[in-house]
This record gives sequence, structure tokens and C-alpha cells, in this order.
Amino acid sequence: MSGAMHSFRLDGMQAVVTGAGSGLGQGAALALAEAGAAVVLVGRTQATLDATRAAIVDQGGEAKALVCDVTDPAQVKAGIEALPRIDVLVNNAGMNIPEDFLEVSEEHLDRILALNVKGAFLVAQAAARRMVAGRGGSIVNISSQMGHVGYPRRSVYCMSKHALEGLTKALAVELAPQGIRVNTVAPTFAETPMTRPFFEDRSFRDEVLGQIPIGRLAKVEDVMGAIVFLASPAAAMITGTSLLVDGGWTAR
Repeated sequence: MSGAMHSFRLDGMQAVVTGAGSGLGQGAALALAEAGAAVVLVGRTQATLDATRAAIVDQGGEAKALVCDVTDPAQVKAGIEALPRIDVLVNNAGMNIPEDFLEVSEEHLDRILALNVKGAFLVAQAAARRMVAGRGGSIVNISSQMGHVGYPRRSVYCMSKHALEGLTKALAVELAPQGIRVNTVAPTFAETPMTRPFFEDRSFRDEVLGQIPIGRLAKVEDVMGAIVFLASPAAAMITGTSLLVDGGWTAR
């Protein structure tokens, strides 16, 4: 048996990151580029994608922007599925509207599920088609600790992330013969543009911190190593699992 460790490097690979204009998506794109991948930045806003691309180029990496609404099957097919090659997908685009279950509107229900579930499905399907046509690959779905537990005022979000965890397991089993690994990274509350307004409520912030044994919120960079690891050859035997980056939240 060889004693050589598989590489964490992604040199020569092409990675696609959705929601790459800010937050975890932007961090993932920067980390993948630093690990050697050429990155396709996917999002709905040209300006934010351009900012991420500039940051990658400044650090010596390679990236291009692809404006695409991942909830639109035609755009996903014309954009992502039309790429000549995909080795890594970070399926990150998502949203949340925290509100009491009894007050959730059908509009909010549809918006969250359209992005967090349908959009994730469409992008994974498009990327997998390219991977099957190529040499396999790695799909990393960005889930949440809320894909493993419940929490007040997160009914639709929890539902969507539990769905993503189930999709991940199904795809891992079905796509393994084609050389495609599928996993999730499931962070705790991280400080991002999406979550920042939530933490302006001091009582909510204190409540969340009380649930995290490590005693702090995640930073974007805390999640990046998990994404690069699952994308890389170092995780060659890992599929169908969820890597919780939750500071111990789900260990209670």
C-alpha cells in the first residue's frame, strides 16, 4: 500500500461556484482558485461576479463570470450545462426568510424552495451531465446545520436543507459508478451579507452563540477548508456524507 497522501490541490481542474458574488460563494471561489482551479463564477449580478473575479485575478488565479439565474432551467442549460468541462461544482446559491411558521406566505415558500431546492437540483443535474461526459468530478452542495436539526422561525429553510441532504445521498449512490462524488458542507451560522441583518438583534445573537460550544459564529474562511477538501483528491473515498462545520451545535 502506498504511503503517499492524496493531494488537496486542484491544479488543472475547472470549478463552478453558484452564488459566487458574495458570502460563502465568494469565499469558496477564492479558496478553490487558491488551490489551483480555474473557476466559473455563477450569479445573477454581473457587478458582484466581476468583483469576485477581480479578487481571484489579483491573487494570481483564473476566473470568469457567468450571469445565470439558477432557478431558470433554460438559463442553467444554456449557461452551466453548455460549459465544455466541469470537474468541481460548489452548489451554493441559497436564501432564507426567517418567520413564524404560522405566518409563512405561499410566496415566501415558493421563493425559498425555488432557489434552495429546485435551483440546486437543476445545477447539480447540469454539472453532472458535464461530469459524466468527462472524467467524473465532485459536487459539493452547501447545506446547513439546519439540514440536520430544527429551529424556530426556520421551517421552510430547514425543510429545504433537509431536502438537499436527501438529494445529496441519492445522487451519491446513483452517480458513484460514473466517478462523481456528492457531499454537503453544513455550516453553522456564519457572518455573511445574508445573515448580518439577523444578528443586529442582540437577543438572537446571544441565543445562537449559546448553542455553539465553540462560542462564536463561523467566519467565511472557517468553511473554506471543508469545501476544498471535499472537492479535492484527498476526499476520493468520501461520498454521500455531510461535513458539519457547526462549532459543535449538532453534537448536543
